[in-house]
Amino acid sequence: MANPNRKKKTLGHFKFGSVLFSTTLSLFIVGLFGVILIQARSLTKMIRENIEIQVFLDKNLEETQITEIGNSIKSRPFVLTKSDSIGIRFISDEEAAAAFIESTGEDFTKFLEDNPLRDSYVIAVAEEFQTSEQLEAIAKELETISGVFEVSYMTDLVDSINKNLLKVSIVMGGFILILIITVVMLINNTIRLALFSQRFLIRSMQLVGATRGFIRKPFLVRALIFGMIAGGVASAILFGLVEYTKSNIEGFAMLQNFEMLLILFGALIIIGGILSVFSTLRAVNKYLNMSLDELY
Repeated sequence: MANPNRKKKTLGHFKFGSVLFSTTLSLFIVGLFGVILIQARSLTKMIRENIEIQVFLDKNLEETQITEIGNSIKSRPFVLTKSDSIGIRFISDEEAAAAFIESTGEDFTKFLEDNPLRDSYVIAVAEEFQTSEQLEAIAKELETISGVFEVSYMTDLVDSINKNLLKVSIVMGGFILILIITVVMLINNTIRLALFSQRFLIRSMQLVGATRGFIRKPFLVRALIFGMIAGGVASAILFGLVEYTKSNIEGFAMLQNFEMLLILFGALIIIGGILSVFSTLRAVNKYLNMSLDELY
């Protein structure tokens, strides 16, 4: 005799607790790695903004000549330009002398009559011009400007930054690939196991003449909803973690990129829905194509 208290199974209504948990956990891991990538990108940008070229000027130039040289440099495409500023600053020989004395503790003005240091312009270089070859070409170009004595930049530092960033990019790219494969497999296996209890119901619907599309629809709709909910929950947890870290680690806020975080959270919701629908479609098709003996 059938148990009247037993809950009747409905097509597409499989247990969602384990599916939601596993999908949320998987998307959280993906999102956490995404946050790390965003922070790494912000840190890389900050490092690259500190790559500078120093242009030393001839002695005894008129103020108008110095201004003309500065205007000429500002018009070059390799100068870093932000929304509120241009990456160039002037340092007079007096300012350079004061900075030297402060950093070394030795006052050369006591035994030298003339200041050996020169007026200079310090130029922040745009990221797309930071290869060794491009910087060398920029230095040669600046040396052709009338009134420029010498152009200097830290070649070894630039080479070291570029090599290390390339290595980090390769390693992180490998981690991303492994992570994506792992997450897809985890979500796929979780949903397949969740649908296992529905295999006989699917067969029953086939026997009464239901089309494949009719059978698939409730599963796919539910999977889409669960996947997007999982993406939303993962995003909320990540946002809370980022805000907590920002308030407890000094300097972390400098690496924040709110627009990129919003894009990441939106991507998690979309990816959650797509992966859940894809995995559910595969699982339902598998049970639709099984024979009765295979279902057992």
